[in-house]
Amino acid sequence: MNGTVDDDLWSAIGDPTRRRMLDLLLADGEGTATSLSEQLPVTRQAVARHLGVLDRVGLVHGSPEGRERRYRVDDAQLARAVAQLNAVGTTWDARLQRIRRIAEAIQRSKQQ
Repeated sequence: MNGTVDDDLWSAIGDPTRRRMLDLLLADGEGTATSLSEQLPVTRQAVARHLGVLDRVGLVHGSPEGRERRYRVDDAQLARAVAQLNAVGTTWDARLQRIRRIAEAIQRSKQQ
């Protein structure tokens, strides 16, 4: 990622079901496709596919446990995602401030 926004990462996080899965994994510490599907309105197979997406971008890692895989959130990758989000937010804050200054200048010129 090297300080740039990772489109695959944000595409993965962009899905509400995957965000909810991350929330559940963070709250519980770990989980399987079966345990997560019991807490979500989707099938176990759908959860497994979503976990595959999260695994490919490095947000979760699964380890075999019997017939399933037990998943945990990768704290380092999550921290990188948060840093990216903060960087994007800072960039947009600066852009919005410039737009505000332009709009205020236009407004002042109309009042004169």
